[in-house]
Parts: sequence; structure tokens; C-alpha cells
Amino acid sequence: MTLLSILDSGLELSAEDINAYGLVIGGSAVVILSYFANLLARRTNIPSVLVLIAMGIAIRQGLHAVGLNHIPFEGLVLELLGTVGLIFIVLEAALELELRRDKLTLILRSAALALAALALSTGAIAAFLHYAIAMPWLNAVVYAIPLSIMSSAIIIPSVGGLSPASREFMVYESTFSDIFGIMAFYLLLGNQEAASGSEVLTNVALNLLGTLAISVVVAYLMVYVLQKIESGVRLFLSIAVLLLIYAIQKLFHLSPLILILIFGLMLNNHKLFFPDWLGITNGWPGKLLKDERMKALHHDFHILTLESAFVIRTFFFVLFGMTVSLGVLLDLEVLVQGLVISVLLYVVRLVLLAVMKQEPLSPLLYIAPRGLITVLLFFAIESQYAELVFDGFDQGVLLVVILTTSLVMTAALISHGSGIQPVADLDIGALPNAPRSEEDPAPSVPAPAEDGVNSEETTSPEDDGSTPATPA
Repeated sequence: MTLLSILDSGLELSAEDINAYGLVIGGSAVVILSYFANLLARRTNIPSVLVLIAMGIAIRQGLHAVGLNHIPFEGLVLELLGTVGLIFIVLEAALELELRRDKLTLILRSAALALAALALSTGAIAAFLHYAIAMPWLNAVVYAIPLSIMSSAIIIPSVGGLSPASREFMVYESTFSDIFGIMAFYLLLGNQEAASGSEVLTNVALNLLGTLAISVVVAYLMVYVLQKIESGVRLFLSIAVLLLIYAIQKLFHLSPLILILIFGLMLNNHKLFFPDWLGITNGWPGKLLKDERMKALHHDFHILTLESAFVIRTFFFVLFGMTVSLGVLLDLEVLVQGLVISVLLYVVRLVLLAVMKQEPLSPLLYIAPRGLITVLLFFAIESQYAELVFDGFDQGVLLVVILTTSLVMTAALISHGSGIQPVADLDIGALPNAPRSEEDPAPSVPAPAEDGVNSEETTSPEDDGSTPATPA
């Protein structure tokens, strides 16, 4: 269809009018606008997630204006993005977990807070949904888990202005919240037909043990084989293998995210998983790996997760914006439900921070946004577990919770004097460089400063390089 014929038909489009070039132009424009949304977030303290949702709403209204009311294969695209997105999110999180003795207290405290917050928030929200809109308990818990998961995709690019201790704590807590929440969600759905609580515990134990055994073996083999591959084509090969094993384990109702978690931990802590036994230099199994190759592999996967997470986050929040309507913000019932859920989240967080004596209480209390994982899991409910969809729950509640928690975090950071600032260690120059062969000339780039951050960039005096380098 030509431009003239489209104009003559009153700007009415259909699915048949969409071609490959149109998709390329639209997709490229969305990614470019998302990049500028990140720049806008740093200058205006408006979280990029809000800009992406607004972009999706605007695109949807534009499509409606030209007569395109249905997006072809919308459900399939969302399911595909959801599967790949979960894998990259867990892998990205695992790549940041440093299993060091001096970080043991930090890891345990952040993991305990994330797990307790997930459990208590799920119970509180499920009770509210059950008594307020008569949602069955199973459905209420399934809906409550995604709403109880903090978004590391929003938190980590925003807390660079906090003190090093607070910044690092938030990075670890949000990472554990992602991992625990996703695993709890799929473990619950995999055992929803169990007849009793003991059967659920038995099934979960067998599931975890079986998955753990398979995952450890596969992860060891993959790490060993990958560092042996000298070809430049190895990153997407490993991702293809992970996707294949993930899908196979999913067909057997296992918990494949454990494999992704262990694989990421091995990449970031290879000396712990491949130690030199008995203190012997170059002893087995440590001698199976070459340290330089592992650093290069870790560097490459950081870049891969950085770029992939950016693209997945972009399209998912834009698609989420395309599924909601601004009219829901005028629905008093939807607003009340979203605000009550947000208040419950902050009350639970306040109690847990006070019990654990985590300081400072402000702004840590208010840094609890919901985002990518919440949207991903809600889409998974609709596409994979249609029998659990509750018609009395309006999806606009998600938009209200995401907007409320993101704006509260932004206000808290601004009042704290830091605003939305990325973690300084996100600088790619701080990552280990890939080893080069003698034939490859070294690139002529400025040498990094001693603190691991490019000398051309200015960083906060509080940045001490101790924070895990997590992609924004």
C-alpha cells in the first residue's frame, strides 16, 4: 500500500499493511528513543521506565488513530520476550554476586531482607486481594508475588549517589529480590495441583534437588568448554545452549532458572568453584581454567547482558505501555487498589528495616520500585496460566503501583540530595580486558585510571569501587 492510497483511505491501516521495513523502522526508533530516555533520566531525575511507558501509551494511541487496533502476534511476542528476559535478568543478577568472605555479612543481610520482604509482602497483598475483591487465595498469592518483587532494573541505574555502603546494599537486595521472586513464582505454579502442604514440600524439595544436580553438572561443563573455545563466536552459542536447556527443563517441570544462576555465579567466582585443592599451585580442578580467559569471558558476558538487558527492558516497558490505557488513572477503584498495595509494600519494608536495624532508614525505605519483573510475570500469568487469570483484577493496578513506587523513589533520592545517578562502576573500561593474541594490535584507547574508572569521567568522591558492576 502506497502513502497516497493510505491517505485516500483515511489513514486506516491493518495488519496486512505492516511489512519488514516498517518493523525495522519502528523497532529502531524505539531503541533510539529509549537511549535518549536514559539521558533524560540522568538530567531530569525522571526514571526512564516512566518515559518508556509513556512512549508505549503514545504509540498505542497513534496506532488507534490510524485504525490499527490489533497488534499481530502480540501474545507470542510477549511470551518470547518474557522467556528471554527472565534468563538475561537472572544471568545479569548472578554476574554481580561476589561470593567473598568479606562480603558474607552483606550478602546474608541483603538476602534475608529480600526473602523476608518477599514473603511478608506477598502475604499482605494476597490478603488484601482476597478480602477486597474476593479473589481466591491461590490466585491472590500468584498475583501478589510479582507485586512483591523489587526492580533491580530500576534501582541499580538510580542509586549511584548514595553512600558506598547503602549503594552496595541496595544492589544486592534488589538482585536477591529478583532471583527469589522469580523462583518462588514458578515453584508455586508448578505445584498448584498438590493435594497437601507436605506434598508441596516434597515436590519442591525433589524439584530443587533434581534441578540443582543437573544445573551444577551443566554449568561446570559449559564454563570449562567456553573458556576452551578460541573462536570469537561463543557468547551467543552459550546463550543458545542456555535457552535450549532452559526450555527442556521447563518441559519436565523443573526450575531452570537455577542453572542460569549457577552459571552466572561460576563466571563471576570461578576461583571459588574451580579451586586449587590442598593449596597446591595449579592443582586440580583449578588448573582446568585459565584465569585470563575467564576474565575475558566475564568481560564479554557483562557487555552481552548490558546490551541485551537494555533492549529487552526497552521493548517490554513500551509494550506494557501499549497494553494500558490512561483511562485507568481516572478509575477510583483502580487508584485505591494500587495505592493500598503500595502502602502495604512500604509498611512491610519499614518494619523489616527497623527490625534488622539497617541504616540509614531514609532513603532506603523509599527505594522499592516495581518494574520489569512485575510486568514479565503478569504477562506470564496471562499467556501460560490462563486458568489463574482473575477478571475482577484490573491490569491498571500494575500501572498505578509502578508509577507510585517509581515517583516515591525519585522524590526520596532528590530530597536526599543525590537524585537519579547510575552506579559509577558501570563504566565498561573498569571491566577486565579480553586477552589478545600477538597478531592483534592493542587498541589505542586511553588507559583507565587506577581506580578502575576511565579518567575522562568524573565520579562522586564516595565511589570507592567496591560496588558490583551491574548493567543499567
